[in-house]
Amino acid sequence: MEIGARYLGGGRTRFVLWGPLMDEITLEIVSPDPREIPLEKMDGGFWQVVVDNVPPGAQYYYKFAGGIVRPDPASHFQPEGVQGTTEVVDHGAFPWTDQGWRGIPLDKYVIYELHVGTFTPEGTFDAIIPRLAELKDLGVSALEIMPVAQFPGERNWGYDGVYPFAVQNSYGGPDGLKRLIDACHKEGLAVVLDVVYNHLGPEGNYLGEFGPYFNERYRTLWGGAINMDSYYSYGVRNYFFQNALHWFRHFHFDALRLDAIQGIIDLSAKHFLAELDEKVEQLSRLIGRKFYLIAESDLNDVRVIMPQEAGGYGLEAQWLDDWHHAVYTILTGQRYGYYVDFGEVSQLLKSFREGFIYNWEYSPSRKRCFGSSSVNRPARKFVVFLQNHDQVGNGLEAGRLSKLLDFEGLKLAAGLLFLSPYIPLLFMGEEYGEDTPFMYFVSFSDPNLIQAVREGRKMEFKAIEWEGHVPDPEAVETFEESRIQWDKRYDGSGAVLLAWYKELIRLRRTTPCLVNLDNKKLKIGGHRGENVIYLHRWHSECRLFCLFNLNRDQEKTVTVQLEDGGWYRLLDSAEERWDGPGSATPEELADGMEVTLRPSSLALYVKEIET
Repeated sequence: MEIGARYLGGGRTRFVLWGPLMDEITLEIVSPDPREIPLEKMDGGFWQVVVDNVPPGAQYYYKFAGGIVRPDPASHFQPEGVQGTTEVVDHGAFPWTDQGWRGIPLDKYVIYELHVGTFTPEGTFDAIIPRLAELKDLGVSALEIMPVAQFPGERNWGYDGVYPFAVQNSYGGPDGLKRLIDACHKEGLAVVLDVVYNHLGPEGNYLGEFGPYFNERYRTLWGGAINMDSYYSYGVRNYFFQNALHWFRHFHFDALRLDAIQGIIDLSAKHFLAELDEKVEQLSRLIGRKFYLIAESDLNDVRVIMPQEAGGYGLEAQWLDDWHHAVYTILTGQRYGYYVDFGEVSQLLKSFREGFIYNWEYSPSRKRCFGSSSVNRPARKFVVFLQNHDQVGNGLEAGRLSKLLDFEGLKLAAGLLFLSPYIPLLFMGEEYGEDTPFMYFVSFSDPNLIQAVREGRKMEFKAIEWEGHVPDPEAVETFEESRIQWDKRYDGSGAVLLAWYKELIRLRRTTPCLVNLDNKKLKIGGHRGENVIYLHRWHSECRLFCLFNLNRDQEKTVTVQLEDGGWYRLLDSAEERWDGPGSATPEELADGMEVTLRPSSLALYVKEIET
């Protein structure tokens, strides 16, 4: 059942609301023709009314018995914020120009995650559009936008949204988002939206007043869980199914990234995620374009990406935290919080080969056995990253690798990312070594809530043994200081690192054994005691060999074992053209040769076999 306000044309609008426990509910039209109209109750706890003289732009509330008014829980636009009236939107009126767009296969994605409010000085959808050409020139093929569902105030990461269907007013509303997506498709870029189906934010959250949307039997980090499996859960599930389809139908998104699915608690015979995948697949067939669902999960549960016929949920891909944690701890030496579970080179090798590191092994931070094996899952099922909003915003030194690694280390890390067999994701500014922090920020209006958030952040940092200053999430300065400085990409080390990223992405897109995402056509190992690893990848007539020196301060010489000769160097991160100390590796390589690697460097060789 489609919910919310749908403009039918000719000044007529249909309103559909789910409220199975209500005895009455009234539609209050605020403008342009103020009046009150009772809704008619239908089967399944749905209420409906079709009203004349309610054109696009009309403002309305729902009124409960007793006179309390609330915005539409399926509002498509809140022009005055979370406490204001809901506005009728005509999605058919937008002049789309992407009719020929058929999307990009997921295994061709190079994802760029950004936060709308801090990506540009203006902090709007429209302000992103002039930067798309440079992102495409970098080699990015997909933008991932952090949540845009209406949240309180003008400053927020987006995970405190309370109107999942409404586009944040301060970013530019529905039309601004559509202009951005249309422009992305014109540039050949796919667009991914981060959505939150595990909780709603605290301020302006009236969803529970309309029906049994929450299940207090289960608790999450954010309070009572969304009711996915108890009484009346069919209407709650419908609400979120409709939300996913809303973004694909009305906004032409290519994929959704599902936030923290471990917070979606569902003991039904058919899990919410499996049913959601079915709904999205049906829409893909109907429209003739493949839509994707990508999960964020800290469960290491292979069922998330297993096909449904094999007992899984069927999602296309998931973020691979284990890979990030292995790289991060090895290169930075940081071992606080959950990072105590990582830090061994053998773990990184395992993640390159299999995906999950913890597959029902004892986790010191969790103090229990954890995870399942993903050894038989294709590499295209995983998204890997060096940085993302969580790792940057919730880490020490605000998490930017540019604060934790020297220039050679940043290049080495990028090499591990783009030479992996997985789908790579960058966090905004990473490509030129952005060093401004990305801190957690909010703009709530309730003083008690603001204080609770401040204390909560202090407790979080105390848990990871952080003894420094904890930024005030409510302070405007915290938000302003989190804006990236785009011009850094044009000069000095920023320009060199940007060129390095471009070259790695170019090689990834043009070298057959990198184009083919297959961790079965891969061999990775280490030189014992040297903290040096080697990587072989192959596909068809292409062979690739890479050496990585993971030592920050030590040059290393190792003997290589290769098939025959004919190996030619493609690049060495220590070369002077990459502002390195100078390469010590040979231009041609053969079996048994000794190779000297500068500290924190990589050398990449390729061999083409005649067929």
